[in-house]
Amino acid sequence: MTSLIDTVTQVSPIPAAPAVKAKNSRPLTAGDIIEQLPADATPAQQDSAVRANITPEPITHWSKRPDTLHLPGHSKGKTLEDFSIPHLYYTESFFSTDSMFHPEVAGRSQGVSGDPVPYTVAGDSWVSSVLILCFILASLAISRSRQLIAQQVKRFFPTGSSEKLTLNETSEEFRYQLFFVVVTCLMLGIGYFLYSQGSGPATYVLPEYWVMGICVAIVIAYFLLKFSLFAIVNSVFFDRRDNEQWLKSYLFLVALEGALLFPVIMLVAYFSLPTHIAGVCVAFILIFIKILSIYKCKTIFFKKTGVFLQIFLYFCALEVIPLLALAGSLSMVSQYLRINF
Repeated sequence: MTSLIDTVTQVSPIPAAPAVKAKNSRPLTAGDIIEQLPADATPAQQDSAVRANITPEPITHWSKRPDTLHLPGHSKGKTLEDFSIPHLYYTESFFSTDSMFHPEVAGRSQGVSGDPVPYTVAGDSWVSSVLILCFILASLAISRSRQLIAQQVKRFFPTGSSEKLTLNETSEEFRYQLFFVVVTCLMLGIGYFLYSQGSGPATYVLPEYWVMGICVAIVIAYFLLKFSLFAIVNSVFFDRRDNEQWLKSYLFLVALEGALLFPVIMLVAYFSLPTHIAGVCVAFILIFIKILSIYKCKTIFFKKTGVFLQIFLYFCALEVIPLLALAGSLSMVSQYLRINF
């Protein structure tokens, strides 16, 4: 038979912790007790010795130092025993001492909260004031410059009797034309803003009238750039008399563009004209103005026949490319200022 060997070993009991004498009659600490034990004492023996020689006693001598970790808004405690949490500590707020603060009144709103009203140009008092002011000033300008307008129309479409017609503009009439150029910038800037709102109400990082102001500023920069390009290019290739005649004609075209765009923008802003119909009207007006500019450019600069290529290059360089740059700039700025959820 196979003999079985007992593999269970018995652990010798931990000897009782020796009594440790205090030095110099001062209270013992755990460090003093562990120092007096043998060097080979196990952690269990050290713990037993500490428990045997140190008996927990109730604290009778509290610290007299002030409490530096007191609650915000309350005075410092004098002792550790002077500690209490206010009854409404977690319900207090900045308005607790205000006479209009009544926590006993139920603060729940009655009914269902409504959706915020989307922004509209008709509801913006600043934009409406600007449009009304433009309408009044445009009416005054048209009523006081009828003779100039008739002369410019005759000069724009010269006949046998009107080819030698000289156009003498006064400073007041020039200011009227400049005013219509500003109206054109306003209409194009506001019109693009309304077009961007046509797909649905959008949220911008700036107020809406700031966004419209930025669009108008871009359109103003566009016309300043065009007038500068006309002055530089035409002064190189054409004489001074033709340049002056072209600038007056182009100023008349820009003023006419603003006068034609104004009723369309008013219908969109205040009479809810559909965006696609307004887009067709604006595109028709822009194409009509470009056709007139090509016609006037040919009658002033390219009077000879067989210069189609020159007219095409001139029109693309000074009309099409700046217009595409304007559309791209307005689209980029609108997307940059829009908050996309």
